[in-house]
Amino acid sequence: MQISFSPPDIGEYEIAEVVDTLRSGWITTGPKTKLFEKKIAEFCHTDKAVCLNSATAALELTLRVLGIGEGDEVITSAYTYTASASVIQHVGAKIVLIDTAPNSYEMDYDKLEQAITEKTKAIIPVDLAGVICDYDRLYAIVKKQAVLFRPRSKIQEAFGRIVLLADAAHAFGATRHGKMCGEIADITCFSFHAVKNFTTAEGGAVTWLNIAGISNEDLYKEFMLLSLHGQSKDALAKMQLGAWEYDIVYPAYKCNMTDIMASIGLAQLKRYPDILKRRQQIIGMYDQAFKNEKLHILKHYGDGFASSGHLYMVRFIGRDMEYRNAFIKKLAEEGISSNVHYKPLPMHTAYKALGFDIKNYPRAYEMFANEITLPLHTLLTDEEIEYIIKTFTQLYGF
Repeated sequence: MQISFSPPDIGEYEIAEVVDTLRSGWITTGPKTKLFEKKIAEFCHTDKAVCLNSATAALELTLRVLGIGEGDEVITSAYTYTASASVIQHVGAKIVLIDTAPNSYEMDYDKLEQAITEKTKAIIPVDLAGVICDYDRLYAIVKKQAVLFRPRSKIQEAFGRIVLLADAAHAFGATRHGKMCGEIADITCFSFHAVKNFTTAEGGAVTWLNIAGISNEDLYKEFMLLSLHGQSKDALAKMQLGAWEYDIVYPAYKCNMTDIMASIGLAQLKRYPDILKRRQQIIGMYDQAFKNEKLHILKHYGDGFASSGHLYMVRFIGRDMEYRNAFIKKLAEEGISSNVHYKPLPMHTAYKALGFDIKNYPRAYEMFANEITLPLHTLLTDEEIEYIIKTFTQLYGF
């Protein structure tokens, strides 16, 4: 038996929608992208959504919309993928990394609060594995520290405090205290990459809460300008009769979503409730099988919260990195692909070069050293899940 780690769940709905787009004669940003944005906003209970070609672009353009750049600081987790932090570097701001809390994948909120300075303009919490962070605590921190905030743009003045910019790459469809991911943080960025629960092959989106004194339409237009070279009209608008004329407002970027990508997303949205339900069933099977004092399992569902069920993360209590790495190889020999989420940023060459040292992030290292991520996707059959459970328990010696 060969079990892939995270293949995309693409069916006839997606194929039919893409074929319809190909036959329409409009394959770049157009009517389906605009419809997809509307559907994303409806799903997340927000007034607007912007669709782009990646979550990375979504995060970076948001920092630029906020006017964050050289001389500013942005805080994020040491325990995440590089995109959460690299975008800070892209805009010229200083990356501030925070260690995880004890026995947690979330940032240590006490350390985060201590790291805030007058230069801090945003915090990028990471909703790892699809579990939404403690935004009650985060909002309390930024409101308490508002006295330190020094705005440098109109939109920063409107916030009057540090902005909470969620890296929700894993969390589309997750809920906390009755609210959807996308309507909790000030601004939320999603990923629709091929390995995500919900995919457009590549792609991402931004949603935001209403900001006093800032027009949602103006904010939407700013994202459009940034994502399309600073061009005053997109290709669809230029196709109207006699409407060829356009202006370049400023030299911007190119990271728009296409109608081909959006068509996959429109089909996925119709299926997404069933996709989330199946992921919950698989997690339930794993949780029941892996009740063991020698394992720590990330909790996906509980009182007041439900994750998107993106990653099934397991830690071998009392084991080290050498054991974990050997275990991954043994699973592979039995036909089961697995992974690790995540190697902390200070362990990577790029972040070492920026002056980060993993010795300053001991809890992040502890969480990483014995973590393994098992296959969790909607193409898994019950038979395959049982095989994974049986193989895992035999190798681990339950």
